[in-house]
Amino acid sequence: MILGFIGTGNIVSDVVAGISNSKISYKKIIVSPRNKNKAKILKKKYKKIIIAKDNQAVIDNSNWVFLGTLPSVGKKILPNLKFKKNQTIISFMSTISYQELKRLIKLKVDIVKAIPMPPISLRKGPIAIFPKNKKVKNFFNKIGTTIEIKDEKLSKNFWTISGTMASFYELLNVLTNWLIRKKVNKRDAQKYVTHLYSALAQLAVSNTSKPLKYLVEEQTPGGLNWQGVNELRKLGYYRLLEKSLKKIYKRL
Repeated sequence: MILGFIGTGNIVSDVVAGISNSKISYKKIIVSPRNKNKAKILKKKYKKIIIAKDNQAVIDNSNWVFLGTLPSVGKKILPNLKFKKNQTIISFMSTISYQELKRLIKLKVDIVKAIPMPPISLRKGPIAIFPKNKKVKNFFNKIGTTIEIKDEKLSKNFWTISGTMASFYELLNVLTNWLIRKKVNKRDAQKYVTHLYSALAQLAVSNTSKPLKYLVEEQTPGGLNWQGVNELRKLGYYRLLEKSLKKIYKRL
């Protein structure tokens, strides 16, 4: 199988890294030359990378084609590209609907929308897909955890949550900088914060049989964590988070 990528931005680079370090069986990966620097970095880092002369060359020589451009770019270039009937098209473009993709591609092929996140480079994290597709599900399960969505309208909810990644990193950044201001060594501060939240996430994953509220409610009344969460509630921290989610959802 030959995998082709149109667009070589950050998320495509992460997906290519995950594939290259996995047990997925493929012959080669063809990337578009749109971002020449990132394309060259990928080619230098992984043996099976080929840089195509243009987007059409990616399509002509691939079995699966991944669309990783900005939605505005995708709307411009897709109508001028010619796909093949036996291809599988996987779109990472958030604001282009499934029906619009079908209109833009203008050919009856397997089309799947997917939501990969940067941890896919480590072969970790969820990948939400729509519609259901067994081949695509099995593929992504080798570099993460596939979640199949029955209704495209529901996929907007997953895209919305994916829009909180930078907010999470900013939380880690704020906590780290607080420790640094308290005279903690910069490296130790970041190591403590990142490892703490990584461990907390793993603990939450291991308790998926229970609602997350139990992890909140089990905190000792009057304890530090009880104080922290209740002070943030009073300040409206979580209401503001929900307000942000509503605005991201509206954009989608």
